[in-house]
Amino acid sequence: MKNSIPINSPIAGCMRWGKWGANYSTTEYRAMIEQCLEMDINCFDHADIYGDYTTEEEFGDALKEDKTIRSKIKIITKCGIQMVTENRPSHNIKSYNTSKKYILQSVEQSLINFGTDYLDVMLLHRPDPLMNPYEVAEAIQQLQQQGKIIEFGVSNFLPHHVNMLKQFVPISYNQIEVSIICLSPFNNGILDNCLENKIIPMAWAPLGGGLLTDDLQPNFRSITKEATLLSEKYGTGANEILLAFLHTHPSNIVTIIGTTKQRRLEQAKKASQIKLTKEDWYNLLKAAIGEDVA
Repeated sequence: MKNSIPINSPIAGCMRWGKWGANYSTTEYRAMIEQCLEMDINCFDHADIYGDYTTEEEFGDALKEDKTIRSKIKIITKCGIQMVTENRPSHNIKSYNTSKKYILQSVEQSLINFGTDYLDVMLLHRPDPLMNPYEVAEAIQQLQQQGKIIEFGVSNFLPHHVNMLKQFVPISYNQIEVSIICLSPFNNGILDNCLENKIIPMAWAPLGGGLLTDDLQPNFRSITKEATLLSEKYGTGANEILLAFLHTHPSNIVTIIGTTKQRRLEQAKKASQIKLTKEDWYNLLKAAIGEDVA
């Protein structure tokens, strides 16, 4: 039965749960899923390519052990990148494929992997220079009519990519890299485009891909100093403040936390409730760029 669970921060990013990271057993996948649910984290982010095309199925094996879990969670996955790997011997070069045939095949395979009859959200992983918007729209409309995907979105798309494609098919999400050390979406129109089109931005690497989670590099000391000062003011931790920097933006950024550490997920959950004052937000921005705004 399809659920109506809203997508809230944080989303649990599963890229490193399998072969590309922790290499979880089925038991460990299930334990991690259950830990997330205990923290009221019920949305899980995947892509077909994760773990060289193995992580979806491993996650699905955990769901098959307890069939009650599926109705409690949302599954996001992505397609459109063709990786060269022994698991896909027909791929001769890393490339993008957003043809109707490929999208339909990818979704069918993801449904089998997860052991489900629908995906909550399906995203195109990268903008494809050869993308035919008519084919994309036909594929998405067919999948939605069949109830195989609920919502559609994109990943790493710039405003002109979004504006072109949304003329053919509604777009609900854009998954982008944005953080205190990746500020370009604040200035290049991506977040403005999300606001304009009521698209929810999902932030991958919201803590700088791990750069800001443990031992910070010297050039991030000013950010650390400011975040620490603000953490004392807000009665929380520095990581929570750095995530709150994103949550404070009016586009309602949802963060994807790609971790296997429960503590990081707990921090992210706390951060989702924090909204910084404008001056505090600009103090962090100043620390990041090294000067006042113009």
